[in-house]
Formats: sequence, structure tokens, C-alpha cells
Amino acid sequence: MGRKNRNRQRAQQNRDGRAEGKRSRDDAGWGAGYSEIIKENKLFEHYYTELKIVPEGEFEEFMEAMREPLPATIRITGYKSHAKEILHTLKEKYFKEVQDLEVDGQKIEAPQPLSWYPDELAWHTNLSRKILRKSPLLEKFHQFLVSETESGNISRQEAVSMIPPLLLKIEPQHKILDMCAAPGSKTAQLIEMLHSDMDVPFPEGFVIANDVDNKRCYLLVHQAKRLNSPCIMVVNHDASSIPRLHFDQDGKKDVLFYDRILCDVPCSGDGTMRKNIDVWKKWTTSNSLQLHGLQIRIAVRGVEQLAVGGRMVYSTCSLNPIEDEAVIAALLEKSEGALELADASPDLPGLKYMPGITSWKLMTKEGQWYSDWSKVPTSRHTQIRPTMFPPTDPEKLANMKLERCMRILPHHQNTGGFFVAVLVKKAPMPWNRRYPKLQMGESPADVPPADGSSADAPVEAVEGETPCSVCSSPPPPKKMKLFGFKEDPFVFLTEDDPIFPPIQAFYDLSPDFPKLNVLTRTHEGKKRQLYMVSKELRNVLLNNSERMKVINTGVKVWSRNTDGEQFGCAFRLAQEGIYTLCPYIRARIINICVEDVKVLLTQENPFLRKLGDDAHNQAKKLGQDLDAPQCPIDLCGWRGKTSIRAFVPRNDALWVFSNC
Repeated sequence: MGRKNRNRQRAQQNRDGRAEGKRSRDDAGWGAGYSEIIKENKLFEHYYTELKIVPEGEFEEFMEAMREPLPATIRITGYKSHAKEILHTLKEKYFKEVQDLEVDGQKIEAPQPLSWYPDELAWHTNLSRKILRKSPLLEKFHQFLVSETESGNISRQEAVSMIPPLLLKIEPQHKILDMCAAPGSKTAQLIEMLHSDMDVPFPEGFVIANDVDNKRCYLLVHQAKRLNSPCIMVVNHDASSIPRLHFDQDGKKDVLFYDRILCDVPCSGDGTMRKNIDVWKKWTTSNSLQLHGLQIRIAVRGVEQLAVGGRMVYSTCSLNPIEDEAVIAALLEKSEGALELADASPDLPGLKYMPGITSWKLMTKEGQWYSDWSKVPTSRHTQIRPTMFPPTDPEKLANMKLERCMRILPHHQNTGGFFVAVLVKKAPMPWNRRYPKLQMGESPADVPPADGSSADAPVEAVEGETPCSVCSSPPPPKKMKLFGFKEDPFVFLTEDDPIFPPIQAFYDLSPDFPKLNVLTRTHEGKKRQLYMVSKELRNVLLNNSERMKVINTGVKVWSRNTDGEQFGCAFRLAQEGIYTLCPYIRARIINICVEDVKVLLTQENPFLRKLGDDAHNQAKKLGQDLDAPQCPIDLCGWRGKTSIRAFVPRNDALWVFSNC
């Protein structure tokens, strides 16, 4: 009897807890399936109160903001020609309908643009899932956002996550490395900036996006594929020892240095408490102490591979100076003047942030404080390192200009917490200057690196510099270990590949078409898909196949279509690569009107007679009247004997149809 009573009592408590948890989730806009988490952590509050990273008198407001759910933010992809049209549709169709809407007697707050993001291409809204479910208009708006996200026209991305790519100041010719890229929202932003001029199908620059986690690399591929760029490569390496790559330049092999590097390192993530509520119960100071060393190693590897004059952005979603200013200070000290902290404040007018701090202390998980390395007992030297403390030399500390770092606090602009610093490389790193290249037949002496970094970090002297006569090369890098799936090979077409002449003739490709940039993923058997990469990425691939693990690269441009053999070409166009191919195609182009677009996108295989006379007769170009689309639309398709079919993904078709 006692056991039954206990069971009934337990069941009632569970029901009460589920009901309370559901109310909490609905209020916060979370999905179902999560139990309630108490948003309290006394250690967290004590730690940040002592560090004084929050302005005096604002700590309660800071904590209240941390407990509130994070507003949803969206970013309209900036490189597609449709960006302005999507923005116009959002503002005139959806946002106007939302601003006059009331749900349960409460007026809906219309989405607002982020004041610091250029051209109103990023917006935030406080609409929760509970509200979205209660209004058909809002549900329609939500479906539009989902569809546009799948099409690559919109990215749902946290506001502070948009900051690092903007501070990189990317130009189309830049070679870019994203060191810890998954899941890929920042990588997508980098690709968009590279393609800022849509009239250039192959920018000179490229993005190499890396992640240490093999499975997360495929999330990265999914994000990147939505943007259909021939200038992106996804690789799988430990960022702290990512291999140095080579490429052909003017007929000789040279080391690849990047113009821009995004170093968004793994961190404790206490700035994400508004969306990752597990952090509330898991947070402890030991997280930062454990990650500090890895963060320095990744940052050091980044600046080693940065070109002189290049720009590296270091960022974390942590508020902890052990992961933030301490890493930057260690990096600046190691660089001996080769690196400089840039003042990035003019680059994002309207962004509210706190300048970096120059004084901090650390605390163990037991609550013991240390403000100086000399006070740390020997027993703790394995957990606490000298680089975790501020420099003790006042002049050296002042010259670092750590106040140029930027810390974004949640209560200032209703965002997550974030830290970002912009580093400019003024000269080669000192250990790159001191070590000569290892010549053929030489054995490296057992001399530790001058910078105190890991002895197995691959380091090379920069060509043209005079190495120090008393220093010898560091030990060679460890043999690369490959994990995860074995990827299919990347095989470029040869000059005389028999597969290409029928394609060239069928589409009447212009003479400047870069056919050597076309690749397939098989050495043997029929080639089923053809992909394209930029000339620069081809150079990187051909010179580093044994040095790096490539997960994915390029954009699909043709797919095998056996029905096409009767017409002289076994390959149809792929919609993913249409913007890459369009500048080179001179045949088999039909200009159609809006009504024809609707026919093609709503009927599976419409007969040719279903098209208007102009399209049917191939006689007249699309008129620029009021019924025409407000932006150019390129669709790929296949013309059969009596019918014509558009090969367009469902979400792209929905967008075109809804805006025609």
C-alpha cells in the first residue's frame, strides 16, 4: 500500500512538473521534449561580479537578459541577385501584415533590422513558436522563412555570430581559411561576401572551411551547398595542426598563406545561455581553464598561416577573459611585434560593445582565486598556466592595446554574449623567421621551437628570409591520421577527355570556358555527376591531395541523363550550377514570360504547346513590363520530344512561384 501511494505521488509530481515545464517552454518558444531547467548558477554570478566585465549598476539587468529566451534572427544572403527582391517581399508583404496583428489581445511586435548590419540584410524578431501556431498569417510567414532557408536565400543565424565575417573585410580575391567552421553559418557568410559581384562566376579567392569533427563536416557541407559556389572546399583536420598547403605560382611551388582567417575557437559557451540552457547547470570555471591551451594552439596555427598584411578575427561565444583577452595577450607576446590588435570599432557603427579589459584574475572550481602566476602552488601548475594571467609589465600591457578587443553583452542589444578581436599581421612570426626550411637529406636537430609552442607543430621559414644561423628546423610534423568516411576521389577532366566535346557542342560553350576546372568523383565507370571548382581551388587540390583530407568541394553543374544521348549529349544542366555556367552557355536558351514560369513550376512535364507563343517559337525575349519578375531568374530544364521540364528544387520553385 505504501509503495502504491509513493507511486501515485511520484506520478502527480511528474504531471505537475510536465505542466510547469510546458508553460515555461511555450513562454520561451522552445520545442517540446525538454524538462524545465532552473536558470540559476551562483558560481557564475559570483565569478562575473568579481571580474567586473559588466558596467557598474547593470549586473541585475545583465542577469535578467541572460534568463530571457534569445530572439530569432535572420540574414538575407547578400550575394544572390535576389537579395533585394527578398528584402522587398519581407518588408512589404510579411512585415507589414505582422505589425498590425493582435494575438490573444496582445499586439505583435514587428521584426526590426539589426542597426549595425549593412543594407538592412539582417533582422530580429521576438515571435515564439507558441505565437506562430496561433495565427495563420504568422504560420504563413514561418513557412516562407523555412522555404527560403532551404533555398539558401535566408539564413537563420544568431546576431552576434554575424559579426566576425563582417570584421574580416572580405574582397573577391581573398584566400580565406575558416579554422573551426561547423555548423557553417559564418562560412556561408564568407562565401556570400566572396561572391559580392554576381557578374563574376569565378572570384579569384576561395574559402577553405575546416572542422575537426568528421560528422560535423557534413553539416558544413549542407550549409555550403545551399549557396552553390565553386569556390568552397570543406576539409577535416585538427585546427591546431592543420597542414600548411602548397600551390603552383609562376611555374614553381610556393607555400599558401591566407589573406583572411576566421578563428572562431571551441569555448565554454557561457555567452549562449539564452539558447543553450544546459549551460546553466553545467557551467564551472574549470571549463575555461581546460580550453585555454587549445585555444592558444589554434590561434598560433592560424597566425602562422596568415599572410603578412592579412587579417585574422579571433572570436568566442564566451565572456571569460581566460578564453578571450588572455589568449590574445599570449598571442601578442609570442609574436614579438609581428601582430597588432586592430581598432574595429568604426567598421560596425551602431554595434554596442564593451572594450577589452586589461586586468583579471582566475578562480578554480573550488572557489580559490589567483591574480598572479607567482601565487599559484606547484600542485596546480598542470591546470593553471602563466598565459592565463595578464602581463605584469605595465608598458608591455599598454602596448598590446587590449581595450581594442570587443565584448558584446546580452542586455545591451538583446543578443547573446560574444567576444571578438581583430589581429593584423605586420611581419612573419618570429619562429618562422628563425627556422630554415629542411633541405633534402637533412635531419632536424632536437631543438625546441623558440615560441614555446608544441615541438611537433609544422613550421617553415618564409621564402626570401635569412634564417638565424644558430637555430635548426623543428621536428617534422606527425603523420596525418584520417578518421571518418573514406571520401570518393576528386578527378579532374583531362584536356582530351572524350566526355567533354559533346557537352561543348550541345551547349555551344564559349571558348573561354575553363573545362580543366571540371571534375568528377570517380576514376572508373560512368561519370554520373560533373562538378566545377575555381582555378585557384583546382591548384590547391592538385598540389595537396596527400596533405589534406577533403570532404567536399565545388558545385554540381551537369548530371547524366541517358535520354539525352539521342540528342547528342548525355548530360543535362544542374540547377545548382546554373549561375556558374550561364555566362558561358550560348545555345539552348529560351526567354520566357511569367505565365510560362508558372506552367513550368506547377506542372510535371507540360507539353510545349502549354507555353506561350513567344517561348514556343523561340522568337521574342522577355518583356520588361509590370508582369515580369523584378529580378532575373535562371532556370535549368530538359526539352524532350514533345514536352519540357524544369529541374528546380521544390523550395526554389515555391519562391519563384510566390513572387511571380
